[in-house]
Amino acid sequence: MAEGSTYPEPQGRDQGRLDTGIPHIARVYDYWLGGKDNYAVDREVAEKVIATGNPVTHNVRANRAFLGRAVHYLAAEAGIRQFLDLGTGLPSADNTHEVAQRVDPQARIVYADNDPIVLVHARALLTGSPSGATTYIHADVRDTEKILLEARSTLDFDQPIAVVMAGLMHCIPDEDDPAGLVATVLSEVVSGSYLALSQPAADINGLAMARTGAVMDRLMPAKITYRTRDQVARFFEGTELLEPGLVPAPSWRPAPGADTAPRSVWAGVGRKP
Repeated sequence: MAEGSTYPEPQGRDQGRLDTGIPHIARVYDYWLGGKDNYAVDREVAEKVIATGNPVTHNVRANRAFLGRAVHYLAAEAGIRQFLDLGTGLPSADNTHEVAQRVDPQARIVYADNDPIVLVHARALLTGSPSGATTYIHADVRDTEKILLEARSTLDFDQPIAVVMAGLMHCIPDEDDPAGLVATVLSEVVSGSYLALSQPAADINGLAMARTGAVMDRLMPAKITYRTRDQVARFFEGTELLEPGLVPAPSWRPAPGADTAPRSVWAGVGRKP
């Protein structure tokens, strides 16, 4: 298995083209997170969502903070040294490899996303420690066969792996069987592996989320699906949910004194028995 960081060129149907005239969810999120890797069309969508009164910036930051806490727990307390991060999005502070490799520089991380601008920034920013590995697969998360095949060149599937799906599943509509996608990935990892997953909620601040959904459906090329707690719980079937269970993101093992005001994001971590 190769050490360091590798970012192969996308091939075939995964070969992406950067179209700055069409909004992309990764770049819209980047704007909400205070980033600069976005374009006018992305900012237009982001601002129109903000104008609905939805505290969306708080939601996406709560989701990002959950990611950091979950990865730190998995590396520092659960002893996980391999991470498969699906739907990576644009690099921000405390990316999965940074959190995991602070605990153990030999941790190995594979990212997967299908936005060409994510690939560009992955090459520049998602650099891991010399003793570990950080790689990037340019693929749609629904192409599980490709992702799982390529991930095997970096990850040892005979050892536990943490599958990370933070802020991803709302990009997978029901007709694409999101629960089946999660189940397929989990079927390939061994007992003692984990799933860390978060999903924008339909039933927390529901009216604001409905207004947001209407804006996103009108302006975004890809369908966005918010889900209830019961619907998100289906993604964890076949795992044992860790305490405190499936909860609003700020309530998942918060730091002492942290703001735990409910945000419209369900989050949890499950262990494959």
